Amino acid sequence: MTQPFYITTPIYYVNAKPHLGHAYTTLVADVQTRFNTMHGRETFFLTGTDEHGDKIVRAAENQNISPREYVEEISGLFQDLWPKLNYQFSSFIRTTDPRHIEIVKQVLQQIYDRGDIYFSEYEGLYCFGCERFYTERELVEGKCPDHETAPEVIKESNYFFKMSRYQEWLIAHIKENPDFIRPERYRNEVLAFLREPLEDLCISRPKSRLKWGITLPFDDQYVTYVWFDALLNYVSALDYPKGPLFKKFWPVAQHITAKDIIKPHGIYWPIMLKAAGIPLYRHLNVHGYWNVDESKMSKSLGNVVEPLALVEKYGLDAFRFFLMRDMSFGLDSSFSEEGLVQRYNADLANDLGNLTSRVLAMARKYCRARVPQPGGDTGASPSELAPLALEAVEEYTACMAEFTFHRALQAVWQFINQMNKYVDSQAPWALAKDPGQQDQLRRVMYDLLEGLRIVSGLIYPVMPQTSRKMQDQLGLDSQGDNNRLAGLRKWGLLPADTRLAKSKPLFPRIDLKAAVAKDKPAPGSAAPKSAPVKPQISLDEFARVDLRVAKVLSAEPIPKAKKLLKLTIECGQQRTLVAGLAQVYRPEELIGKSVIIIANLTPVKLMGVESQGMLLAAGDDGQTAVLTLDRDIRPGSQVR
Repeated sequence: MTQPFYITTPIYYVNAKPHLGHAYTTLVADVQTRFNTMHGRETFFLTGTDEHGDKIVRAAENQNISPREYVEEISGLFQDLWPKLNYQFSSFIRTTDPRHIEIVKQVLQQIYDRGDIYFSEYEGLYCFGCERFYTERELVEGKCPDHETAPEVIKESNYFFKMSRYQEWLIAHIKENPDFIRPERYRNEVLAFLREPLEDLCISRPKSRLKWGITLPFDDQYVTYVWFDALLNYVSALDYPKGPLFKKFWPVAQHITAKDIIKPHGIYWPIMLKAAGIPLYRHLNVHGYWNVDESKMSKSLGNVVEPLALVEKYGLDAFRFFLMRDMSFGLDSSFSEEGLVQRYNADLANDLGNLTSRVLAMARKYCRARVPQPGGDTGASPSELAPLALEAVEEYTACMAEFTFHRALQAVWQFINQMNKYVDSQAPWALAKDPGQQDQLRRVMYDLLEGLRIVSGLIYPVMPQTSRKMQDQLGLDSQGDNNRLAGLRKWGLLPADTRLAKSKPLFPRIDLKAAVAKDKPAPGSAAPKSAPVKPQISLDEFARVDLRVAKVLSAEPIPKAKKLLKLTIECGQQRTLVAGLAQVYRPEELIGKSVIIIANLTPVKLMGVESQGMLLAAGDDGQTAVLTLDRDIRPGSQVR
């Protein structure tokens, strides 16, 4: 009996719409799930949304709706998108689900009863963007490494989890299980962090500051820290502790996460499991970032890539293939639309698509659109492709199991290229003209069609629609086990005399210049209209405007104002500005930015708040961007 397979994505925080990064992580889980079905394993694929915490409350306030309304809307976007990308998840969990809330309370109570949670007053550096306290050594030049903002000093009483008690145990476990965290670079990163003393984790927030969360079972004046809540989804979704799903799938659990949340998954989570008496997961699989324009995707930078836009333009399987082929799992990768089109044309249109069209066209012409018998009693050489195919299957299988997807696809494409060379070397068109070479012709055509059968099975996890199209053209039963590895490891299973369907191009070639220029004005066409230039002014008139560099120290919504944010800035002195950016930026996105302000504008009161200047921004076609600097300049410096 085969071992079951359980894989999870991180549950996605609903402070932003789904983008390319979310799509990639979830695609990895989908590909791994499909690959494990090829082994005949029973699989469980979990994804979902994380819906509690400070950032959710702030995002909801910015839209003048309740946290409940806000999470319903954003969680719905994730649930709607995944089927459109052909992700076949088994369960979608939300941290607002009643079953999850009860299990969080149960585990908290277990750990509290064991003496691993205590109450204490604490003063520390708190990043509202990360929703966590930082130590001085974790900061980079005094700032949060992720948000590049200075954390605020907060002093309050809270509950703490004794993580320090388990530090040596975790170090030993990671060293004794080298593939517990993979790739190895992230295992080393976690061990490097654990070389420093591990501080206890603040796991509560007072309801006087935050009500949107799960109430602690042992103190109803506090809610639990969002990470302590969120991580437990991996067991609550399986009906921990006695559900049949938990007993079947938890012993083989594999997590996927991006590198920015390796600390919660590689340190907090295993220690939480140990403290609760729950066995550890099997692997933590960590991937890098998709960078756009050499920067991590960010709404504030305006470089977020929308998955559905690419799918609608280039097709679903082409989108899935590009993500799996162009990222080396564990490393960062750069996204560009030009790169996607180039990969599409080279690998999909030229190699796979052209091979499939050539072989099926020759089979119609030379074999009456049927799979031939592979040669006769005499005159046919042994199959040259069989050993190459089996070599490709074994390399592919090993790489997929190790999450090295780009290498797995390289193995498949190496075999595709070998098939293309086989067509050229054997020249079926020449064999067809020679009466003495008909057995060899049948051998060659059978081998090429059988090779396509193998390829169609190997691409199934990444390109399920294309896999099915190829198998339809080969006359294979859609109800059969065409994608099982057991069958792909055997040569010669394509039934002779099977009728071949009429083929259609799998991937029509794309004109690169036309594709990437679709949204740009054509040469000679009118550029989009911009606002008319205002009347000219003299240099002396312009010199009266005092433009200064300012650093945003804090930002917060103004009650009852849909568009306004109150900013505290440093420009040689602290000032308050009111900016109409609430519908464009979340407050935490502005904190720490170096911006340009008009410093000598007459103060004006907006919604009861005096604005002592104006922040400069640019806008066009409904888009707004704050003017920022490309290097650090001292706040208060003149702009000239």
